[in-house]
Amino acid sequence: MHVILMGPQGVGKGTQATRIAGELGLVHVSTGDLFRNAIKAQTPLGQMAKKILDAGELVPDDVTLGIVEQRLEEISAESAGGAPSGALFDGFPRTPAQAAGLDEMLAR
Repeated sequence: MHVILMGPQGVGKGTQATRIAGELGLVHVSTGDLFRNAIKAQTPLGQMAKKILDAGELVPDDVTLGIVEQRLEEISAESAGGAPSGALFDGFPRTPAQAAGLDEMLAR
């Protein structure tokens, strides 16, 4: 099962996502957290995101999708051969291109 929480900034998506993910046994996936972790780890996508964010711009869909895809691969690997229970996406996808990309990732 996969769940998507959408809404304006500051309405409590992150707070509710933590609660719901725990109750449903889902992995909480927040693009903000993913960006911060990738930047801290100095991954190639994290370095790209940092430059873009430092310039005050929005991270483009291809970079966002790449970071989300890496996290989904980690979740799959962490499941140790068993099917992952699913993910709760917090504020993602934000654009039609991200939604299409997420559909493709989940289909794989």
